[in-house]
Amino acid sequence: MAEKEETLQSIFPSGRVKRIVKLDREINKLNSDALFLISNATELFIKLLTEKSSEVAIEKKRKTIKLEHLRVAVKRHRPTADFLLDSLPVPVSAPIMPETDRSRKNNSDDKSNSVPAGPRRIDSFFQKCP
Repeated sequence: MAEKEETLQSIFPSGRVKRIVKLDREINKLNSDALFLISNATELFIKLLTEKSSEVAIEKKRKTIKLEHLRVAVKRHRPTADFLLDSLPVPVSAPIMPETDRSRKNNSDDKSNSVPAGPRRIDSFFQKCP
């Protein structure tokens, strides 16, 4: 019987994970084993959040997971709520406009379409460099 050697690999690019970890000024070097564990722990954490958020979406009879479903899932899972709830953006309710004004779009409401204020966003960090 020949044993197959499985190579374990994370779904996250190791270079990007390493750059994110090195954003912490207290960390100078990062062992490849530690990098692997951080990547896999992050993957498991994201799976947990998506499963819990999916349960909330199903309870509310929705097919798409929205921010409100994620917030409810985080609130229900106490260990996650302790550190993550303050970092999630607060849902912004859409202003209710009278029926006559709905047909007209006002360009002065550009602020309502912008990114919500809150913790520093890292979306640009994950974009590919030119």
